[in-house]
Amino acid sequence: MDSMYFTEEHEFFRKSLQDFLKKEVIPNVDKWEESGIIDPDIWKKFGNMGYLGINYPEAYGGLNLDIFYTIVLLEELQKINSGGFAAAIWAHVYLAMTHLNAEGSETIKQNYLAPSITGDKIGCLCITEPFGGSDVAGLRTTAVKNGDYYILNGSKTFITNGVYSDYLVVAAKTEIELGNKGISIFVVDRDAEGVSATKLNKLGWKASDTGEIAFNNVKVPANNLLGEENKGFGYILQHFALERLIMGVNAHARAEYAIDYTLGYMSQREAFGKSIDKFQALRHKLVDLYADMEVCKEFNYSIAYRLNKGEYVVKQATISKLKSTKMADEVIYGCLQFLGGYGYMEDYPLARLFRDSRLGPIGGGTSEILREILAKIIIDKKDYKPIL
Repeated sequence: MDSMYFTEEHEFFRKSLQDFLKKEVIPNVDKWEESGIIDPDIWKKFGNMGYLGINYPEAYGGLNLDIFYTIVLLEELQKINSGGFAAAIWAHVYLAMTHLNAEGSETIKQNYLAPSITGDKIGCLCITEPFGGSDVAGLRTTAVKNGDYYILNGSKTFITNGVYSDYLVVAAKTEIELGNKGISIFVVDRDAEGVSATKLNKLGWKASDTGEIAFNNVKVPANNLLGEENKGFGYILQHFALERLIMGVNAHARAEYAIDYTLGYMSQREAFGKSIDKFQALRHKLVDLYADMEVCKEFNYSIAYRLNKGEYVVKQATISKLKSTKMADEVIYGCLQFLGGYGYMEDYPLARLFRDSRLGPIGGGTSEILREILAKIIIDKKDYKPIL
């Protein structure tokens, strides 16, 4: 096997996942894209196969597998050509559930993490706010302690799984005067009184429910605090490396899918008496796109390897998201051009892929924000430290 990262077991897992997606997901993708609603029973099917608990402890029903099983899941989800469905899965598994596993009490893990692994409960992560965007430290949502409860008020936006999820992992200010040192994180039940959500109409990711969420005097039990009070900002930063790497892996995977599809198209499409993959200008352009994709893919694998060993890779993961998402947009734009007029038709996959990919440089921290973070690391020599 020609890989320094993937074993034969990883490839068996990939083939099994491909068969599952081909049977259970791909036939439904167009329906979900049109309706904007994913069939709820698909979550249980993913849970029954173990796909929602790949990297989580066996004590809660997980498989406790290494990160390259996660990479396989992310890559194959990008190749069903529904960025929205893929986002619904990874936002649940690697955004919401990450906080439950890392900061949740034993009770929270039993009540939320375990059913999240089986697909009985679906979560979302609520950080971004209407007036804050990428400015996590400037969030305005508040949680004021009142006896055995916190009273939660505020709003969140651009939240994947924000409408149909069962619980919300919410960042809020518990000590307003402390700024980013006064942020805490809570798990909030969807059916709690005062929680409401509005579905947003997006350019792409049509299958996923992206919502704007309001909290109006929501009573959150004090036991639903994740970790320690006022330590939330550090927890968020701690998990950014994984989130950014996920976005980078998603990007190289969808770019690879676009190239593979385009190569097949070019080998069949004829002009002037020969297939268009024989024209030098097109061949060389495609090679450039392929090379850019391959460089990002290998870089992302190397970061995953280091993260799997427990290294703190915030700089490398930030570079991954910055460069890979830009690359994916450029590759998919180029591939759409190779298809000519057919690339612009909804009956071909590149139109949807083009729209879905555009969120890459925006979601999970805009490219502009990432450049400033990297400038602080590289130029100002700021040393981000892991939370021990």
